[in-house]
Amino acid sequence: MTDNDHDAGAAAGPPPRLGRLPFHGPLSDARADRMVQRLARTASATVLDIGCGWGELALRILAAVPGATAVGLDLDAGDLARGRRAAGERGLAGRVEFVRESATGTTRGPADLVLCLGAGHALTTAEPPGHVPAALRELRRLVRPGGRVLFGEGFWERAPTAEELARMWPGASATDRPCLAELLDAAVDAGFRPEWTETANRDEWEEFESGYQADAEEWLAAHPGHPLAAGTRERLDRHRAAWMAYRGVLGMAYLTLVSTG
Repeated sequence: MTDNDHDAGAAAGPPPRLGRLPFHGPLSDARADRMVQRLARTASATVLDIGCGWGELALRILAAVPGATAVGLDLDAGDLARGRRAAGERGLAGRVEFVRESATGTTRGPADLVLCLGAGHALTTAEPPGHVPAALRELRRLVRPGGRVLFGEGFWERAPTAEELARMWPGASATDRPCLAELLDAAVDAGFRPEWTETANRDEWEEFESGYQADAEEWLAAHPGHPLAAGTRERLDRHRAAWMAYRGVLGMAYLTLVSTG
């Protein structure tokens, strides 16, 4: 690498983040469209999106349900700004509020429809595995009787081996996640009936995990001399190693739940 190459790399901005992902999770456009069609039939007037990120699914629901309004809660200012831009571009800015605040103990409910996709941890300080029943109890509090909750949560498709766990996230344990049957039982125990149960498929996982890294990988290849390159490379390699460990082991369930009584 020449000095000029290093200088050009150092002058570049930081690596881009998640620009290729429509959703911050293993969720395809086709599955999202089916979810929106199903949820739109309930004529929900108010939507609460927990850990909304940029709120893509909530925005699609608003587009499908004229007059509905939504509030999205998240702590990432960049994601919230992205959501506001998207709402403005689609003519939905007056019907959605993106709020930077914690969802733990939130008083934003009750709503007709509550979305919580991969964000159950944002509702509680309970540690795994207690975070799932705790999150479901909070979701029951935040939804109106007869309303819907779309709950996206990880589960073990099979029991992970000790070797696989050692290569996942720090401190990963076989008790971190329930199996799918246990997840459904926890939903029923919290006061829901499961209207619809579906799980992310392999293509959705690979689209998500590849898209999660793609922008940063492209940036890294073009800017190997950037001051942030070493840290970016380490982060990407660590994430890829974890993905290879939980690929085919960790699943994502999307449960459409009806609150009872």
